[in-house]
Amino acid sequence: MPAPIDAESHSLKTLWAEAEQKKLALAACQYNTPEWTAAYTAAVDAFDQCRRSISDLSLFSPNETLDDLTTADLPFLAVSYHIAELTLKTPFTTPAARAPVVRQARSEFDGFLKLLDQYDLLGLTYTEQYLRYCEDPDGFRVVDARDPAARRDAKIASFAAEKKLKQRLATLRANPRYLENGGDEDIVRETYLAALELQVHDALQQMDSINQELEILAQAPPPPPPGASASPRGEDHRMRRTAAGKIDNGYSERLDAPLTKTPGGPLLSTTGKPLQPFTLVGNRQELRKGVFRPGHNLPTMSIDEYLEEERRRGNIIEGGGEASYARPEPDEDNEEKNDAETLKARAWDDYKDDHAKGAGNTINRG
Repeated sequence: MPAPIDAESHSLKTLWAEAEQKKLALAACQYNTPEWTAAYTAAVDAFDQCRRSISDLSLFSPNETLDDLTTADLPFLAVSYHIAELTLKTPFTTPAARAPVVRQARSEFDGFLKLLDQYDLLGLTYTEQYLRYCEDPDGFRVVDARDPAARRDAKIASFAAEKKLKQRLATLRANPRYLENGGDEDIVRETYLAALELQVHDALQQMDSINQELEILAQAPPPPPPGASASPRGEDHRMRRTAAGKIDNGYSERLDAPLTKTPGGPLLSTTGKPLQPFTLVGNRQELRKGVFRPGHNLPTMSIDEYLEEERRRGNIIEGGGEASYARPEPDEDNEEKNDAETLKARAWDDYKDDHAKGAGNTINRG
């Protein structure tokens, strides 16, 4: 006789609580240790069992709306989200082994968002982002902007929205009506919906990161063939033996191949990604003229020209030496010259007597 629906729901609630505890225990273990591996396997198995129970109970139906869901069933909407997070933690050894892992995680995030979209739980902003993902899963970006400044502003806004969602969820969980006596149903329902909204935000961010990681993995070098072996111990890794038995140390007189196969082509792609190396210069003509020139600075003027220029600037002191002492001695017998100097001195004294110092500058003009 099959178990009653209420008993199965209670059993699912217990399984869900155990799965969440095992996921939290996984975060406390050191990565890729035997303890971590055991905790990881237990968490994955627990959420897989929850998903099978949800499917057996047929909790979610395309014909239902959000009002048809009970408050206790709301957390079960995120089962694919939790499995996607655990899938991203799957250990790997090579880039080729990592690619299918992240693709599987992206598929789980997609299933989570599709289920919430069925109940109109994505909201306007997240619905627009999810539609863009459905149109181009591999090229999806949360911030669909080519301008770097616009992309930066959008990322700042996304970070602020995530912070606001976390603060709102923390406030709801700290509400006494949520904690005491099993919680008030309205507060509990609002808390569950806030948690789902935060998970939607994080899922879209994770899908963006997955696509960026897939681009990097696609550029990873292929693994060496199975028959290839490492160089013998004690032999320099730069010394290789050719087929003829000669030692090849990697030196070659051949010029390096160009970094791009299309010389003279565009420097940037339509998305702003550099296609070939280049250098920004502001004095291109001067650099071109200076290609064929001596390695030292050449003189620009002769010594005579330099001295003449310094003399013109007044940087050379004239006189000095013996010529500075050849001063003419005053002639005491020259009465006319002596009288002229005496009259000049008297006239200056009379002028100073008649004009006091500062008398002519009554308004203090400079």
